[in-house]
Amino acid sequence: MNPTEPLRLTKLAKRAGCAAKHPPGFLLPLLGMLPPVTDPNVLVGSSTADDAAIYKLSDDLALVLTTDFFTPIVDGPRDFGRVAAANALSDVYAMGGTPTAALSIVGFPDALPATVLGEILAGASEIAATAGISIVGGHTIKSEEPIFGLAVVGTVHPKRVRANAGARPGDALVLTKPLGLGIISTAAKNDQDTRGAITDAIRVMTTLNRGAWEVLSEFDVHALTDVTGFGLLGHLRNVTAASAVTAEVWADRVPVLDAAREYVKAGIAPGGTRANAKFLADWVEFAPDVSPDVQLLLCDAQTSGGLLAAIPEARAGEASRALAASGVLASAIIGRISGPGSGKIHVTAAR
Repeated sequence: MNPTEPLRLTKLAKRAGCAAKHPPGFLLPLLGMLPPVTDPNVLVGSSTADDAAIYKLSDDLALVLTTDFFTPIVDGPRDFGRVAAANALSDVYAMGGTPTAALSIVGFPDALPATVLGEILAGASEIAATAGISIVGGHTIKSEEPIFGLAVVGTVHPKRVRANAGARPGDALVLTKPLGLGIISTAAKNDQDTRGAITDAIRVMTTLNRGAWEVLSEFDVHALTDVTGFGLLGHLRNVTAASAVTAEVWADRVPVLDAAREYVKAGIAPGGTRANAKFLADWVEFAPDVSPDVQLLLCDAQTSGGLLAAIPEARAGEASRALAASGVLASAIIGRISGPGSGKIHVTAAR
């Protein structure tokens, strides 16, 4: 590090944010090799690639258990902490739960001053306070790259869990944040963010999904997930596979940050996004008029992305309007569950 230059955390990491995750093609076969969970109190485990685990304590109380951590997706230490915290908390909302407390997970290089870690922790604490919880401890190791995230515990009524399994034919698909976060953050990391779009991306990534879930909880949500490292189509694939259904997505209905459309045409995309696209080739059929750029956007590895909900079509419009009235970042009906099946997804340019 040159002490005369401003600190840029992304320059210390080979991969940024949720794009640093191993792709589903690497992880899913490993999960399939694990022994089955036999504890009857485990209501949701790893078998459906859901966002968090659910453990039943009593007839009216279950724990939501999750952890999420990664290398820097933004340059500022405080913003890094804020994004990482919002991303980890999202998994609890994606299960229909309420966060209770969190622990920090830290990997920190000797070459950086301790004040940088102090800023990261302060940013995370700021977001935790917004969620109504405290970060009550954690664990720190030395590492070559900065790493930060949270292990979060939440609660949910066992009968009110919203898993990624449960989508039904005829459900509409509702999305609550725009796509393009992986593409924009990669552009910023590589000094290609000519539009300064990282500022808007940080606003999106540090917005909790708490408000979106509070609105959606008033509706009959059949399946719920959040859109993070596997991209929109990757997480929808988890929903369709777990629910034994097929889906269709209308690309023109999917909200995307404007700069991401420009950057992806210039060939900018994280490696995680391209890995998602490769894995999804066996699951997604694109209509001929869906351009390669749009295909990549729909696979873009998001960090702290929005909620994706399967809601009965008859009430989807009402839910979307309620989300918009509450001030969520996006409120879009982007597709539907088209029928029973093995999880395949069909993408058209328009409905």
